[in-house]
Amino acid sequence: MKRSTFIKTIGLLSLIPTSMQLDQLKNLTNTFANTELMPVLFIGHGDPMNALLDNPFTRQLSITGANLIKKYKPNVILVVSAHWLTQGTYVCTSPKPETIHDFGGFPDELFAVQYPAPGSPEYAAKTAGLVHEIKKTNEWGLDHGAWTILKHLVPAADIPVFQVSIDYHRPMQYHFDLAKQLQSLRRKGVLIIGSGNIVHNLRLSLGNLRNNSGKPFEWAIEFDEWAKSKLDDRDFKALVNYEKRGTAGKLSVPTVDHYVPMLYSVGMAGANEELHQFYEEITFGGISMRCFQVG
Repeated sequence: MKRSTFIKTIGLLSLIPTSMQLDQLKNLTNTFANTELMPVLFIGHGDPMNALLDNPFTRQLSITGANLIKKYKPNVILVVSAHWLTQGTYVCTSPKPETIHDFGGFPDELFAVQYPAPGSPEYAAKTAGLVHEIKKTNEWGLDHGAWTILKHLVPAADIPVFQVSIDYHRPMQYHFDLAKQLQSLRRKGVLIIGSGNIVHNLRLSLGNLRNNSGKPFEWAIEFDEWAKSKLDDRDFKALVNYEKRGTAGKLSVPTVDHYVPMLYSVGMAGANEELHQFYEEITFGGISMRCFQVG
């Protein structure tokens, strides 16, 4: 913290009841202290109804979240979601991010769900400070790519959360490289989560989604298994250049919105850092729920 900022902080603290001053000062001065290296997750979030369901996927999220919180005690969570697409890259600085129900055709029970985690303007500003292309905005909240999984990972909603958007007009290499520029956040107590789906063809899966059925398509199995092997081999260059997979790649990634968050997760990986795949499933024919952890 700069000396001038510190002096201003002391002045502001004089207006706070004495019993609160020491805790407030400690929090402000330790905000960006170095921590142990935080892990990075990629979650295949799939159907928004998972927010309400008890199934193998949501149970695994609950186990993963409980273990991470107990072991690492993150200060804040950063989510890169498939559902915040922008021209340019933005970070949300809202201190109280709203729960965004960015979908239609689901039961009222899902629209009633709230995830009241606080935001983190301080960490959001620090994130913007790392990369000059990232702009600050408070005109967002937590979309369903974030809150439907956080509801299971951190059910208490007691860890601050903020999001970074996806510049939809940029090539895959841009997103992978941008992630590398944000790696230092992992040493500042930031748990980073990419939320999307490696295979996501909603158009071809929609009929099965409505019927809650459907065997995996062959092309979906092929591409998901290919991605699995590239993750195991740490061949991230191949994942960036997924379009070379021909028909299976085109069908599995008809649009890049759900694929890009995975590139942020692998882009955060350090050299030779462990990558553990902890869940795999293909739902409704053409949506992969594959999840992994870096670190």
